[in-house]
Amino acid sequence: MDAALADHVRAASAAARRHALAFRAPSGKDALPWSVIEAFDARIRGHVARDPRIEDERDRVLIAAVKLAETPVEEGEDSIAEARTHLVDAIAYLEQAVLRFGLVNRAGAKLGYGNYGQPVGSRD
Repeated sequence: MDAALADHVRAASAAARRHALAFRAPSGKDALPWSVIEAFDARIRGHVARDPRIEDERDRVLIAAVKLAETPVEEGEDSIAEARTHLVDAIAYLEQAVLRFGLVNRAGAKLGYGNYGQPVGSRD
């Protein structure tokens, strides 16, 4: 059975995807990486035991967001669409990593997100 935190993971991923899909250069390009992971950091990161696989996927999201934000408009819609797809894929991988490898930490357990040490999601 998934921990209650799994619903927060899915909601944070959905918020990140909305930011990625709504981004239009050049407005907000400096804020894009942080806005994409804002919900993850606020709702998930402090409630899951640290795991390098999750942190690596979070870093991948940041890198993909920077690439999208820095893709010049002059390169055309195809380049921007490719960068956006890369970011959306990175967000999906982060969601999968948390659901697969994440364990509820003590802070998450205190908030009722699951039992301490409980897997966030299914391991398959």
